[in-house]
Parts: sequence; C-alpha cells; structure tokens
Amino acid sequence: MAKIYNRDLFMTKKKPLPSPRASVTPLDVRLGLTNDSDVDYPLRWGIIGVGEISRQFVCSSRECAGATMAAVASRSPAEASSFADAHGVEKAYDSIESMLAASDVDIVYIGTPDRVHKEHCLMAIDAGKHVLCEKALAENVADAKEMYAAAEQKHLMLQDGVWSRFFPAVEHAREVIEKGAIGEVVMVQADFDPLYTVQAVTLAYGVKTKPINIQVAGKKGGPGGAIIEFENDRFANLTFVAFPSEFPEVFEIIGTEGRITLEQPGHCPTGLTVRTPLIAPSRYLGGNTPSPFQRFEYPLPDSIRLPGGFPNQAGFYYMTEAIHRCLAAGLRECPQFGREESMHLLELLQIINGQRSHNPDLNL
Repeated sequence: MAKIYNRDLFMTKKKPLPSPRASVTPLDVRLGLTNDSDVDYPLRWGIIGVGEISRQFVCSSRECAGATMAAVASRSPAEASSFADAHGVEKAYDSIESMLAASDVDIVYIGTPDRVHKEHCLMAIDAGKHVLCEKALAENVADAKEMYAAAEQKHLMLQDGVWSRFFPAVEHAREVIEKGAIGEVVMVQADFDPLYTVQAVTLAYGVKTKPINIQVAGKKGGPGGAIIEFENDRFANLTFVAFPSEFPEVFEIIGTEGRITLEQPGHCPTGLTVRTPLIAPSRYLGGNTPSPFQRFEYPLPDSIRLPGGFPNQAGFYYMTEAIHRCLAAGLRECPQFGREESMHLLELLQIINGQRSHNPDLNL
C-alpha cells in the first residue's frame, strides 16, 4: 500500500500527476491482458540450482497463491536434497535431466551461473517446460536469439528474469512516463552495475530509441561508467560502482517538465519521488523555489520472511505473480520486460562490456 508524503505545491501544475492511489496496477493488468485474480493460477515450479539466489527466489515466490515449489535439482544430488529439506521444496531429484522429465513440473526457475544459462534453458525448453531464467539471460545476443527461437518453436514462455520491472514503484514510474507528466525524457542517471543501470535506460527511453554513441570507461567487473547518447540531445549517464563503497544507488529519470527518482536501492525500490513543477528548471525560473513533489512508498509484503537476503529480494514475489497471470492468459512473455526489450538490453550490455574488456590502462 502506498504512503503519500508532502504534496505542498507552490503553484498550479500544467499537467496533473496520476491521482494518488493506495496501490499501483501492474502493467499486464492495466493493459487488459490478464486478470489480477489469476495469481492463483496453479503452476508447479522446478528449481535448477541451489545457490543463494535460488533460496531467495523460493522463499519469496512461494507466497504467490498459485505457486507450488515442487522440485529442485542440481549437479549435486546431496545439495539438492539438503536444499529441499531446508526450504520446503516437495522433491529433490538426483539430476537436472530427471527433474525435467517429471510430469508434475510446469515451469522451471534457472538460478545457476550465467555461463550455463543457455544450456539449462535449452534443456528445459526441450523438455516442454516454461522457463524463468535469472538475469543475465545469456552471455551474448546470439545465444539469446537461439534460446528465444527454441521457446517460440515449442510455444513456451522464456522470461528474462529482470525482476526490477515488476516492483510497484517501477510500475508507477512507467505510468508517469507514459502519461507525459515529466515531459520528454532527456537524461537518465543511475549507479550500480551495468545490467541494472542499462535496464533503467530502456525503461525510460523504450526499445525503439537506439543509441548513436556509447563511451565507456573502466574494466569489466570493476568500477567505471558509460555515457550513452541518443538523437535529439538525449543521454544516459551511468556509473558502475566499486565494491566495497557506500554508493547511493539512486536512479533518476529526468524530463523536460519533471523528474522521477527511484529511491535507494534504485534497482529494487520500494519508494519513488515525482517532481512536476509548473516551470522547469524550477529553481532557476521559479525564484529558487524547490520543485513540489509527491513521495510514494510501496512496502514489501510483510508475510515474506527472508533472513539474510539481498536488498528487497522478497520482491521476486511481484515477478512470480505476473508470470502466473500471464500464463493463465496464454501469454508467452510479461509486458513488463518482453523479448524485444530483453534483446535490446543484451545488445547494449554487449557493447558496454565489450568496450570495458578491451579498455587498456592509460599511461599518463
């Protein structure tokens, strides 16, 4: 439920914001593609991989009304059995192949390292299972094309697990952008790792806006940054942070008439602030008066207990619910992050990571 803070407007706005609401409608429901009640559509989940990300997925996603954590498998039968016992998964299999052959598994979550995502996705698809693959979906664009083609041939879902897009705060930000409340987006500023910051760019600009220039600094796996230029003087300024450091992790989407702030942690936010002054920039043209703002908070479900989880990892729940709704409606992708945007994101990441891999040390 959203909590709305200070709305002390200093002047009448040209374009009203979407009306404050107690909740935000997920995109698939808002577009009329699914029914909200279909979160109880029954799906029996099989889990490939028994690492920390799989633990957090299981503990969060089992709160979806229709979800059954039916099976788990890994390369180590002993580890699969231990995982099942610890996290209430119904059955552990002695191999990935045997789990995929089971008739009581409908959909597979792949929580293994990136380097084997293609292998495990293709195995699951070949076995006739829908797939949710932990990001990054693939190591390169060519592999992703092959994976999507295989799923399409079998009429199965292959969902890229960019879970950020399903958070209510991000759903709300998308709606604000679509309604034109902040005008035309001209800048995105984000700090974290390449995948999360670049997905903020595709959220703000969409998939049709293609870059005309990308400048990258730093080496892959370390701190650095990228400036992405689009036509008509639109940019994205991305910072890839160093660990350890106390980085802000705030994502800003800046428009000609306003600004959206996805609050810390920006890649999985539970709060956003929207500023829409009558005149932008408000301080320079409004007598140094701060922009009026609306603050919205979307707390995570308090029913989910996730000891030692990464920030807001209970938010897997939002993505899982969307998958249940979409499969109930016969959809093979979630509109929050579909195939076209998945491929666009991977194309941008391939350019950025390629430049970072080959960026030589400078002798100054």
